[in-house]
Amino acid sequence: MSFVEEKLLLFDGACGTNLQEMTIPDTAWQGCEGCNELLNITSPETIIALHESFLDAGARVIETNTFGASAIVLAEYDLADRAVEINRAAVANARKAIGERTGCYVAGSVGPTTKLPSLSHISVEDLAATLGEQIRALVDAGIDALAIETCQDLLQVKVALVACFEVLEELDRELPVLVSVTMEQQGTMLVGSDIAAICATLEPFPIFSLGLNCATGPSDMASHIRYLSHNWPQRISCMPNQGLPEVVDGKTHYPMQPEDFVHHMSQFVEKDGVSIVGGCCGTTPEHIRQLAEACSGLSPAKREVTA
Repeated sequence: MSFVEEKLLLFDGACGTNLQEMTIPDTAWQGCEGCNELLNITSPETIIALHESFLDAGARVIETNTFGASAIVLAEYDLADRAVEINRAAVANARKAIGERTGCYVAGSVGPTTKLPSLSHISVEDLAATLGEQIRALVDAGIDALAIETCQDLLQVKVALVACFEVLEELDRELPVLVSVTMEQQGTMLVGSDIAAICATLEPFPIFSLGLNCATGPSDMASHIRYLSHNWPQRISCMPNQGLPEVVDGKTHYPMQPEDFVHHMSQFVEKDGVSIVGGCCGTTPEHIRQLAEACSGLSPAKREVTA
């Protein structure tokens, strides 16, 4: 069975918040503390161990440690010229973690960068060039799918998709492309687009799925998921945070226990037809383990799309 044939795809959980709990040699940072993507090269055993923890928990799709591996973000650490190298290493680490496991897949993670074109942080041309470079490196390295995630700006999504499909055409490759937007607690993307505008804007693109990740826990995603269930014709994904983040003793804390997380996610599958699930910030292998157990007997609800 291929990636696109899987009826229910279970992704992994958080990268950054779990790396913060791991023992990483100080030398691995090479003066670039906070650049998790550099660890693909300087401490591959750490990244492989992280992937393995989610695979052991039951995840069947792991995302590459490349959320911030575009030259735009890496330039903040004077690493822009190593973008291709870092992305290729990330795919290799994911493949090593999978090893001899069958039925597991690697999704190439492409984050929103740190510059939004709608706010004139970057030109469309420069954004397309740097995202195209990252996507080409991921595809060349052998990913099974591409995840354009944590999208905060509809223009940024469109630029990423155009760059993506141009690269796939150039390389004569066909890959499922997943788009995951981030809706703030007030109910829109950071630049103000609502879920209806997102659906209307992305409908012409041949993407595999549309969904939500990051910013909030699952309860705050419910109305958006319900809208997608009735208005989006392709597959739906949902990868929430471990609840809304709180500050406890000066540190970011995610409060939702695995049981509550899984309860909400199961409802999305059974009632709203969500067929791609996983976790974002704060979610641990235990969250994914319990989600895997709950999903083992579930089938996504059949949907009637009215749009």
